[in-house]
This record gives sequence, structure tokens and C-alpha cells, in this order.
Amino acid sequence: MGAPVNNLNNMLLKRILTATLLLVGLLACLFFLSNMLWALVMLLPLAIGTLEWGKLSGFSMPARLGYALSGVAFAVGAYVFSLAAWLYLAAMVFWLIIVPLWLAAGWQLKSAWLRAPLGMLVMLPLWMALVELREQGPWWVLLLMGVVWIADTAAYFAGKKFGKHKLAPSISPGKTWEGVVGAVVAVFAYGAIVLMVLSGPRFDPYAWAMPALMLGVVMLYLGIIGDLFESWVKRIANVKDSGNILPGHGGVLDRIDALTSTLPIAALILLHADILLRIL
Repeated sequence: MGAPVNNLNNMLLKRILTATLLLVGLLACLFFLSNMLWALVMLLPLAIGTLEWGKLSGFSMPARLGYALSGVAFAVGAYVFSLAAWLYLAAMVFWLIIVPLWLAAGWQLKSAWLRAPLGMLVMLPLWMALVELREQGPWWVLLLMGVVWIADTAAYFAGKKFGKHKLAPSISPGKTWEGVVGAVVAVFAYGAIVLMVLSGPRFDPYAWAMPALMLGVVMLYLGIIGDLFESWVKRIANVKDSGNILPGHGGVLDRIDALTSTLPIAALILLHADILLRIL
């Protein structure tokens, strides 16, 4: 009994230390770097994430390196030519239509020719969202990331405590409907607290309550979809983690799976609502 308990404690310690370092680093970059430096620093997780996607897709190491460099080049090009809104629209179609169908049908998608562009569709809109939202102010990024973090944490602990009914046993056996309920409650509480904190002479929390509620629901749903999607891709690749660069957590994709599906749609709604309304 001693060895398994010690291993579990060591793993938990690694997770806590890694999460702490990541959070401190993120906050330092978010609040102290210029917009340009922030964008450049965020190219690092983009490159690592595309490397991991290449590994999950079975690419050779030279192909992975070329794929990662291509991702960085495409990201810079998309920013220079102001293609953010189009990336977000593509992400919206991907996450709201293609991925749910993909998961429901259990598509294997073993073709590298299809996996390569889809990996870019997973990573590029997230990078662009991080850049554009940061240009509006660091608190925008932090508050939106908070939705994902709180939902993920609440789902984990609620699932551990009360979980009995599996959400998607063939994709991710650990996720439960009780965890989803816990995430919903936590996100609503988080939204209420944020609205109360932001309340002031020029801020009407009641006017913002419904839009904030709708955005929270959309992000919660997309976060679950993003999490399940990455679990499915790893299941196809027959691996537990997307990588091992983060002790106790796995790879970059393991940490940003829900962000890839939520932040681009949030950026589309918050920053490019006029384009979205014209299309709808």
C-alpha cells in the first residue's frame, strides 16, 4: 500500500508545482509584457502544441518540426493580413458542427492529409484569440480562461465525489454527468461574482447578466467538447498524454484542450460580433 500512495502523492505534488509555475509565468507575461512580446511568447505553446499534434497523428520527427514551423508561419501571416475573424468562423464551424459529428460517429481519421489541416484549425484560432483578447486588456484573457479553469476543476472534484453516470464512456471513461452539473454550478457562481465585482456607477450587472450567462453556457459546452475531442484523438493514437513536457500534467495539448474550443468562439462573439451577425 505504501508505494502506490507515495506514487500518488508524488504525482499530486508534481501537478501542483507545475500548475503553480505555469500560473505564475502566465500572469507575469499577461500583465507585464507588451502586446507584441505577448504574441511572440504565445508562439511557443503554439509550436509545442503543433509538435504534439504531429506526434498524435503519426508524423515523423522531421515532419513534426516542419509542421510546427508552418504553424508559426501561418499564425504570423494570419495576424499580418488580419484574418482573425475568418479563423474564428472556421473554428466555430469546426467545434459546433464537425467535432460533435466526429465524436458521435467515432471517426478514426487516419489520413495525415486530413489531420494536418485540422491540427492547424485547432491551434491557430487559439493563438489568435489570445493575441486579440490581450490587446483589449489582460483581464479579458484571465476572466475568460477562468471560466475554463473553474469548470474543469469543479467537474473533476464533483465527478470524483458524486460521479456515477458516465458522460462518454467510450471516449473518456472518467468524465461524468455529475461532473458536468458541478461545472455548471461553479461557472454560474463565478459569473455572478465577476458581475458583482465589475458593478459600479457605469456598469449595470442586470444588463450584462443575460449576455454573460449565454457566453458562459456556450463556453461550458465548448469546453466539454474540446476536452472530449482531445481524449478521442489520444485514444486513436493509443496514448495517455499528448506529451511529457509538463511534469504531472502531460503535454501542452493536455492543458489547453478546452481553451482551443472556447477562446476562439468567445473572441468571435466579443470582438467580431458584427461579422457574426451579418452571417447569421
